[in-house]
Formats: sequence, structure tokens, C-alpha cells
Amino acid sequence: MVCSSSDLQRKRHSSLNIGHLKKTFLILLKSAMETSKKSQKIVWKLVLTGGPCGGKTTGQARLSTFFEDIGWKVFRVPETATVLLSGGIDFSELDEEGAMKFQENLLKTMIQIENSFFDLAKETKRNCLVICDRGTMDASAYINHQQWENILTSNSLDEVELRDNRYNQVVHLTSAAKGAEQFYSLDHPTRNEGIELARDRDTRAAEAWVGHPYVDLVDNSSNFDTKIKKLIAIVAFRMGINVSDRLESDAKKLKFLVNGPLPQNQYSLLFGIFKLLILTLKQMVVIPSAVLEKEELKENGAILIQDYLHLSNQQDRSHFPIIKTRRCFMYNDQYFQLDIYEDPVHERCRGLMFLETYTTKSVKEITENLPPFLDIVDSEASGDPAFSMFNLSLHEEWTNNKEFCHRLSDDEEDGKFSTTEVKEAEKRLANTRSKQGSKYHSQKGQSRETNV
Repeated sequence: MVCSSSDLQRKRHSSLNIGHLKKTFLILLKSAMETSKKSQKIVWKLVLTGGPCGGKTTGQARLSTFFEDIGWKVFRVPETATVLLSGGIDFSELDEEGAMKFQENLLKTMIQIENSFFDLAKETKRNCLVICDRGTMDASAYINHQQWENILTSNSLDEVELRDNRYNQVVHLTSAAKGAEQFYSLDHPTRNEGIELARDRDTRAAEAWVGHPYVDLVDNSSNFDTKIKKLIAIVAFRMGINVSDRLESDAKKLKFLVNGPLPQNQYSLLFGIFKLLILTLKQMVVIPSAVLEKEELKENGAILIQDYLHLSNQQDRSHFPIIKTRRCFMYNDQYFQLDIYEDPVHERCRGLMFLETYTTKSVKEITENLPPFLDIVDSEASGDPAFSMFNLSLHEEWTNNKEFCHRLSDDEEDGKFSTTEVKEAEKRLANTRSKQGSKYHSQKGQSRETNV
């Protein structure tokens, strides 16, 4: 059979395409296999980028909290530009050559800082998420293409290596200047862009990462809290972590009492284990974060050491500090937290164990699918003042205690509860503690394949 030159070209082109597809498929397959190996430690390098006032700071805090809750170690690489600019450098005072020199030094500094975190992440015993506040390609958004090429050449850097191979995932958080203009603010110490410049910077930041295999964009089509939940869901999805429905806007917390002792050598699950220290404050305190006008943002997240020291001085001395060991695990595609109260605590809550989950499912649906290896009390305990952490941490006895919280809501009927009802709460708690069995002894450890 004789083939024409055009036939040969078509076949060659076809074989090249097939070869490329095979290579791509094998790379993706290898990545999927490595991610699926539960016993293999994962180091996930994530870039958070985007225009000014996009939510990167809050996103980092919420990502850190979420992944620490499931037993991961989280490193947060600071934004290199902020480090340099907060040291007295004024970008607006630089000429074209000075701007290029700034971006060159920024890039080299960023690479060194990131490499330090990447090396430390490899040494951790747990799965580790490294969150980079912007990445290497962001520097290219502030200079022209030729200047960027000159920087790469003079420093023997390869763009494909910097963009495609250095990070596992890039998430672009769209600036509030695009679609949420009423929330755009200049409250960041190094932010001075007006709306139009912010939009341009946002577009340039997005274009800088075109070519990376895993780029996700989170826009402003929803409210800010939903935007941050989308961020967490996108990162978890790329990592192959099932978050079930806990990030849905209408998810609610369900809480169940667990009788001891915990089972030994019966069920093997991947879980995270760590300690929590919870202090009750004298009053509600607002820590400056993403300040959004007209939109209330309730946030749990990491706080700075100076904030912790400030808040600890406001501890309500009528309450014990609460120390809990938390075990986090997935069962039947549902994420659970098992909290165990630890010494030193009030006698009333010593050894108490609670299983919690956030879900849109009904109590009946969750109750029918609770982990069978735990001895769980039939009734759901959410909202019961007998099992409120606020009440459990009180120094004084509950009877005639004005601090006792009768109902977990802003209800005008709160003050109408009688001493009898407080005693009934004490009785429910006493009955529970009598069923706890031998006290659970926590084990120091990290996320790994082991028995629950």
C-alpha cells in the first residue's frame, strides 16, 4: 500500500497527538494514584492569587483552619511584595529600570522563601498544605513581557518550571473591584489602587498563570462567606478530599453524645488528632480582618500571637479553660469530629465525648448513618444546655448560677427557666457521665492510617 505525503503527515500528526494524550494520561494517572495512597504523605503546594481586595488573607485563615481540623500541617508563606513594600520601598517612585530591578529581587526572594517552606514541608510527618500568598508568575503581571524575559534569562530561570511544575494548584480570587465594588476598600497597609487599576491588576494576575494545568477562579457572584467556602471546596476537590455537604450555606451542626470506652483494634480509618485550648472571654471581641460593609462575616480562623495574648487577658475567670483532644475522620462520605474533654477540667465534664458534624441532612438521616464502631446515645444533643461547652466550663455549680445559659439563642424567654429545669440539666449530665465507662486516654500523634 502506497501512502501520499499528505497521508503520512496526517498519520504523523495523529500519532503525535495520540502520543501526547498517552503521556498526559499517564502523568494524570500517576498523580491520581499517588494522591489515592492513604499511607503516602502529601505535600500540596497552593498559590492564592488575584487582584487587590479579593479575600486572600481571609482565604488563607479559613483554609488553614479547615485543613488543620482534619489533621493536616499547614504552612503559610507570606507575600514577598508586602514584606518588601512594608520596609519602606515605594513602587510608585521607581522608574522603569527600578521597577524591573524590584521585580527581579522580589522573584529571587520569593523563590528562596518558598523553597524554605517546601523543604520544611517535606520533613513533616503529616500531610502538609503549603499556602503561598501569590506565586512566582505574579511578578510578571507588573512588568512588560520583554522585561520578564530578561529577568528569566539573567537568572537562568525557566518559565514553564516556575509556572507549571512548581505548584500543584493555583486559585485566583477575583478582586472586589469586579462585581463587588461596594465592598472594595483600601484598608490594607500596602494597597493604594483605585477601582480601575485594581481591575487591571486582577486581569493581569489571572493572565500570568495561563498555562498552569490546575488554575481555578473564584468570582464575586455570591456573598463573601460563600466565596471563601467555594475556595475551600475547590482546593479539597483538587486534592481528592471529600468534604461532603459541610461547606453548604445551610449546613448546621449536629452533636451526639458518645459513651466510652472507645473501641480498640476494630476499625481502621485515616484520621487527624490534635489538642484544642478554648478560652471563654468576658465579651464578644472583633479582630480586624476582611472588613466588609453591609455584610456580616462570622469567621473562625488563625489569629496572630499578639491577638491571642490580648484576648487571653480578657478571659472570663468564671469559666475553666477547656482542653479537648479532637479526632477528625470521614465515614460514609460524612466528615466527623470526635471531641474528648481532657484534664484539667471541672469534674462535670471529665471524660465527656461528643461526635459533631456539619451537614444539610436531617437528624434522622445522620442518625441512621452514624459510625457503628462508636457507642452513641440515641438522642441528638445540639442546643441542650446540659451539654453546652459554655455551661460545662463554669467554675461554680449550675444551681442559682446567673452565668448558666438556659438556651442557646437570643430568646426573651431565657430568664423564665426555673431551678427545677437546671436540676434536670444536671441530671441529664450525671446520667451521661455514669455511662462513660473507663476514661479515654488520648494519644499524641498525627494524621495516619490507624485505629479509631
